[in-house]
Amino acid sequence: MTSPLFSPFTTGTLKLNNRIVMAPMTRSFSPGGVPGPDVAAYYQRRAENAVGLIITEGTVVAHPAAANDPNVPNFHGEKALAGWAAVVKAVHAAGGKIAPQLWHTGLMRRVGSEPNPDVLPIAPSGLAKPGKKVVEPMTEREIADVIAAFARGAADAQQLGFDAIEIHGAHGYLIDQFFWDATNIRNDRYGGDALQRTAFAAELVKACRRAVGPQFPIILRYSQWKQQDYAARLATTPDTLQAWLTPLVDAGVDIFHASTRRFWQPEFDGSAMNLAGWTKKLTGKPVITVGSVGLEQDFIETFRGPGTDQSGQHLGRLIKMVENEEVDLVAVGRALISDPAWAVKLRDGQTAHFVPYVSESLKTLV
Repeated sequence: MTSPLFSPFTTGTLKLNNRIVMAPMTRSFSPGGVPGPDVAAYYQRRAENAVGLIITEGTVVAHPAAANDPNVPNFHGEKALAGWAAVVKAVHAAGGKIAPQLWHTGLMRRVGSEPNPDVLPIAPSGLAKPGKKVVEPMTEREIADVIAAFARGAADAQQLGFDAIEIHGAHGYLIDQFFWDATNIRNDRYGGDALQRTAFAAELVKACRRAVGPQFPIILRYSQWKQQDYAARLATTPDTLQAWLTPLVDAGVDIFHASTRRFWQPEFDGSAMNLAGWTKKLTGKPVITVGSVGLEQDFIETFRGPGTDQSGQHLGRLIKMVENEEVDLVAVGRALISDPAWAVKLRDGQTAHFVPYVSESLKTLV
């Protein structure tokens, strides 16, 4: 029944044994920003257990305001990059493929946050409190510095032997803050309508593309929803979404990772397709779907009480989405963080397809 999920997938130079992707999940297990042997072992276990592509936890680029936690791994500096080289070696030894997620937290970083408490957060339009300007809008020099930091991260990833990179443009972090009208009220070339607000991300993707050349795969993760607003929408119609995605395709995105909270929910009225399905239809690019895959309850309902979206009833829908080429890859988050063998168990029918969500698993090294 699950065979479509375990069929090979190839796009450009990226050749995967199956369609299962490990979604990026912050863990804060890299003291001083340096991933150690335990991090290499953590990812290797997933590669050994039938995960086709691993996308690492968010790794911060070489900008002083990028990180909001000293235990989140860096993607810069000699020690951190040496740690990531060991991770790549371990995953490849297990027959897996791996991409780092390059990340800047932007305004999600609070004033005074470690590891650089004296450095203010940065954001497209700054941050103001009543009677006080806390953070100034980013200057064009700051914008250029961040773009350069992502490009350096992309080049380093390629040099270290990673199989692709993912740029984190979702969930209310810096790149998404440029996309979102609530946080980008600039009146220069980086602000304006929804199309104009893609300029920062498009320039960033172009810089990464120049850094790695035409063949190295670039994945962009994006979302409609934000951590601050689950109902937020960048695009409310397919036409608007197509116009918004086109500059990102032109900039050099190879794969879109369309983040939703529940993969089975339609994105627009009149169609059963989710955000990933629409993204593929409108761009022609391969897509990763994600959102509560493998959970008995969706994330928010876990904290509210018994959920209504239960167990494996959505598995058949997921398989059909892959079988019908509506989506190409399936990202699994919390189920894989709690059980490194989840994918191989699913493949071999060794256990229930969907597992209970355990909140503490997000901080468990399994």
